[in-house]
Amino acid sequence: MSADDNARVDAIEQALLARWPETRISPTLDRIAALTDILGSPQLTYPTIHVGGTNGKTTTSRMIDSLLFEMGLRTGRFTSPHLESYLERISINGAPIDPKAAIFAYNDLSAYLDLMDTKFENPISFFEAITAMAFVAFAEHPVDIAIIEVGMGGQWDATNVVDADVSVLMPIGLDHMEYLGNTLGEIAQTKAGIIKAGGFIVMAEQKPEAAKELLRRAAEVEADIAREGIEYSLDSRAIAVGGQMISINGLNEKYDEIFLPLHGRHQATNAASALVAVEAFFGEQALDPDAVRAGFANVKSPGRCEVIHRDPTIILDAAHNPHGAQALSQTLASEFTFDDTIGVVGIFGDKDAQGILQSLEPVLNSIIVTSSSSPRAMPVKELESLAIKIFGADRVFSNDHLEGALKRAIDDAKRPLSDDSVGIVVTGSVVTVGEARSILRRFFAKED
Repeated sequence: MSADDNARVDAIEQALLARWPETRISPTLDRIAALTDILGSPQLTYPTIHVGGTNGKTTTSRMIDSLLFEMGLRTGRFTSPHLESYLERISINGAPIDPKAAIFAYNDLSAYLDLMDTKFENPISFFEAITAMAFVAFAEHPVDIAIIEVGMGGQWDATNVVDADVSVLMPIGLDHMEYLGNTLGEIAQTKAGIIKAGGFIVMAEQKPEAAKELLRRAAEVEADIAREGIEYSLDSRAIAVGGQMISINGLNEKYDEIFLPLHGRHQATNAASALVAVEAFFGEQALDPDAVRAGFANVKSPGRCEVIHRDPTIILDAAHNPHGAQALSQTLASEFTFDDTIGVVGIFGDKDAQGILQSLEPVLNSIIVTSSSSPRAMPVKELESLAIKIFGADRVFSNDHLEGALKRAIDDAKRPLSDDSVGIVVTGSVVTVGEARSILRRFFAKED
């Protein structure tokens, strides 16, 4: 990227960030609908797979993308939030959008953003703007299919102006309750809003309260539905070097001998939902088993139980709610054999920190609580006090800065001098993991 491109990409980010913030929600489709309409509805110029739910959305979107790309389609993928660069959110053919393409898409969009700002009481938000930017970029490329991840909820999420051929509902849990509702049923009602009339729904395993609402919505709009454990399922999985070997009972046939380079049973079940979404998109057309295997073998999921370093082993996982932390805990217990595991944990103040820490307590021998740079980050003293109640004072340490917490964890891990006997797990929020990724890259580059 040239210096001019770099400066322009940075300027675009600042212009986006100056808008109504991503964390401030005004639940309506009016603004994004008006914006996409004046742009010529770019999101309707290609077929779409829409991925919602609470946990597993991003990884499942990446899996669907990889499968479709291996099957010869030009793909666009929109996910959120990002780890290190906002350009990660907009992916074309499996890679973050080229800076020049991003600049081109934003230039097409920017004048219309200002116009929309004059027409509504609340201006176009950061998330609405970058969603529209993705729609424009995919139309300009052009892509054969877009995989669009819901940002929050579903019914009034900015992505819900798409007309999805297939909608995927990943497991629904208690998250963003200040906006979505206080019960699984209420949250599921909002997330069910992405189910389109006459569409096809892939429904991952759900708690009964959530399943009831999703099935009700599907029946109301006469959508076809495939349910995990009934119409499709994970048939088997076995831990393998660098991931796992799985087989999946799909809608049309069984797919065997699939290597998935990701850890955890939850990733295997994500893979089953991803494969069935692709099956549903192609209808009765059989999938090439070799393309299926290649698609899964090439999947990457940064920040999702990602091993980014060895000796010591450092794992990054963006678990930001108890459901995600429980999946991480189960994966650490079943697939890693550390003598000692150190947690580096930074959590947002509006999240269920107690639930996250309780889920992690059985698998962490010690915990270093810290903070990311986000204004939403829970103060370290507050997180430390909560951690002591759950872990005990002798297992809890703190550092006000993430870089200091990481350095302490690495120093502690190196003390036993036995290869990979100690693991470090960085978790608690996407921002914590994204910042840790950048810090660790710099840290180990200096060592080399």
